[in-house]
Amino acid sequence: MENEKILDDNREKGKIPNQRELEKELSEYLSKKYGNRVKIISPLVFPKTEPAQSGDAGAGGESGPLLSFDMLPEELESYLDSFVVKQDQAKAVLATKVCTHFNRIKHTSKNSGKERTSGVGMIKNNVLMIGPTGVGKTYIIKLIAQKLGVPFVKGDATKFSETGYVGGDVEDLVRDLVYEANDDIKLAENGIIYIDEIDKISSSQNLIGHDVSRTGVQRALLKPMEETQVDLKVPHDPISQIQAIEHYRRTGKREKREVNTKNILFIMSGAFGEMAEIIKKRLQKQGIGFEADVRPTEVPWDILREVTAKDLIDFGFESEFVGRLPVVVVFDELTREDLVEILKNPNNPIIISKRLDFRAYGIDIKFEEESLNNIAKIAAAEKTGARGLVSAIEKALIPFEKKFPSTKIRKFVVTPEVVEEPEAQLKQLLKNPDDPKCVERFEMAEKRELENIKEYIRTRADDFSEKSGLEIYERRMDLIAGLYLKNITDINTAFDDFMEMHNAVKLEEASMVEKLEVGVSFDESAVDEIISQAIQTGQEAGPLTVKLVKRLEYGLNLVKDRSGIESFVINDEAVSDMENFVNNFIKKYYSHEYPPEAR
Repeated sequence: MENEKILDDNREKGKIPNQRELEKELSEYLSKKYGNRVKIISPLVFPKTEPAQSGDAGAGGESGPLLSFDMLPEELESYLDSFVVKQDQAKAVLATKVCTHFNRIKHTSKNSGKERTSGVGMIKNNVLMIGPTGVGKTYIIKLIAQKLGVPFVKGDATKFSETGYVGGDVEDLVRDLVYEANDDIKLAENGIIYIDEIDKISSSQNLIGHDVSRTGVQRALLKPMEETQVDLKVPHDPISQIQAIEHYRRTGKREKREVNTKNILFIMSGAFGEMAEIIKKRLQKQGIGFEADVRPTEVPWDILREVTAKDLIDFGFESEFVGRLPVVVVFDELTREDLVEILKNPNNPIIISKRLDFRAYGIDIKFEEESLNNIAKIAAAEKTGARGLVSAIEKALIPFEKKFPSTKIRKFVVTPEVVEEPEAQLKQLLKNPDDPKCVERFEMAEKRELENIKEYIRTRADDFSEKSGLEIYERRMDLIAGLYLKNITDINTAFDDFMEMHNAVKLEEASMVEKLEVGVSFDESAVDEIISQAIQTGQEAGPLTVKLVKRLEYGLNLVKDRSGIESFVINDEAVSDMENFVNNFIKKYYSHEYPPEAR
């Protein structure tokens, strides 16, 4: 155990172990794990003396990734609205504080070269989210991180201990950020750390004295939540030790890789069910009018909106910990009507996931609206929020998901009867898979689904137009809806797919100037038709555009030779029926429908 004593001494003195000590520790570790099958053999190598390259992994750009950040609170809130039902206040507060946090980082980075002292003692907008399970707390934070494109890690507060000897060290979350940022430290220093079940580390209300295990985790979080340097190399991580050896051999220097947590946004969440009683007692003392003998069996979630810092301290949090969470957001409990709206939202991942499950077997699944109401009713009875929707829909559809892949059934409509009596309906469908009534109900559900999707796109048409600079009219709503249904994705992604295809067509249009002997440009109807054909045939829009123009080139040159016209505007008719388009062009020329200057 000599090497352990050396390493313990080094830790106490704050020293980094030298190469021989590291190799000895790693050799013992590998021997214990793999026996004599694995052994470290250290070659005789003299360290290099040249300085480390500035382009080493993890160095990151000095400007950082956020200098281009320009998102505004209302823009982020609108994005969240398209995915999350209800929670209006929570979405507004989170969108505002997150955008402010990253815009402030951007502003500070631009002025980092100036002599400044105002950064000392700056308050970071860490957030505490309170609300029952299944209301979208984790979902919202994941959406925000995805939209912003920043590294994001999620941890469970119950798995951490103050020292890390049991469970994990809270600083491991910071190291995980570096991993999520592909070893880019600068990017990781602007990430988001989300810690769930934070109410579980409050000190016990019934414990005399301090609950060391829980308050210890709170205290371990204090420095990272404000500002500290977290060392990426830790003695219990063999990989980091191997990286240290390799860096020393390559450069002759001991590398000290640290992450500064000043700009890392910490977001905590928990149910805080027992908090309601604390708030209620405080309000009773203030004479608000709550009856002392009223003891509801269910948590009165609305009362949590009255939460104060003192309530959190009385709940069992250290005052310093509460002080580092200046923004408190309370989520609404979801009603049955809210659950129905979640299922009807084209962006909801629950229905999208079931479509993907059945599409994996080549089965197209549709839902009647009444079946969604029944699913929401079952979920509401479970009192687990949106999580209840998942269990309710799985319980109803698993028998069909198991049996249908072994049959020739490729179209399936979920009716209220399927939700209420899945086994009986399965037997009936297997007995008569081509039942005309089922076919008719499938077609009706398909038609209603398309109408609902287009109506949803119509409500967001202005947002899409502002984002893209394109007009979103009826034909384009059809195309976006087509991409949504074909790719089984959310509406935002379907719109992005449409934009990508539109840009591909316009890019090919620009490149044709040098390739063709005639001038060719597409009007918007032609672009739409090319995208439509690409969706129907499964081809990429860019290569399809090239094929179409090559087929048109001969006819256009013929028109040019006969009429002298050198530039053509291609419309949707030319794309869908090229031969007729060219013939009509020639006929119009000889019938003098074109003015002399155009001939």
